[in-house]
Amino acid sequence: MARGPAHIKASPGSVAERVVVVGDPARARFIAENFLEDARLVNENRGYYVYTGYYKGGRVSVAVHGIGGPSAAIVFEELAMLGAKVLIRLGTCGGMIPELDVGDFVVAAGAAYLCGGTIGSYVPDACMAASPSPDLTVMLAEEAGKRGRVFIGPVYSSDAFYAETKDFAEKWSRRGIIAVEMEAATLFTIGWLRGLRTAAILVVADNLVVPGKEELKTHEELESYVAKATEAVLETLVKYKPMSYAPPRK
Repeated sequence: MARGPAHIKASPGSVAERVVVVGDPARARFIAENFLEDARLVNENRGYYVYTGYYKGGRVSVAVHGIGGPSAAIVFEELAMLGAKVLIRLGTCGGMIPELDVGDFVVAAGAAYLCGGTIGSYVPDACMAASPSPDLTVMLAEEAGKRGRVFIGPVYSSDAFYAETKDFAEKWSRRGIIAVEMEAATLFTIGWLRGLRTAAILVVADNLVVPGKEELKTHEELESYVAKATEAVLETLVKYKPMSYAPPRK
């Protein structure tokens, strides 16, 4: 394992303990420019942009993790190396139950995935329990509920965006999964392995099981919803007081 970050070339101390992690560089820039005070770009190497600034006096970073588990795992690991302790993913998802409308919030109670892939490289002999930090998740859901309609439930973390068909959605929804995205399972797994506190809130960008709602909305079309989700995430990060958990085994 690398002794230090190989991709995020940020100087020691430049990354906050509390971080919003996003897939889209445009979303990271939007958050930094519109919500943080004294925001400073501390890394742009490899396109893994990291901004650090302040929200209501609390020091917060916003980091880009890219698309999918392998890219995200690199960023989560390196943020931890640089001192991050609390990570909340703010992303988008596809609804897999009819009740979800574009702009609704999904707070992930857990993340299903196919055994193998990135998580299988960390835990090759079992399917890891991919769940977020419960106290952080409850707080995030409460903050989100002040700003929009919230659904709390398990999501599916997919490795293949274009394999997310209607049949796929119907199969997983029958198993209790309410939405699909691509990185939550990796975040939650690395959280437990590295002693990080994690959670995820997802803005519904389309619905895979409702005719007429399958078209994926753009960053611009979702901006007002993302802004409200951002407020929920930042309020959670600056107010959060961690409960005591069992430490990860070495």
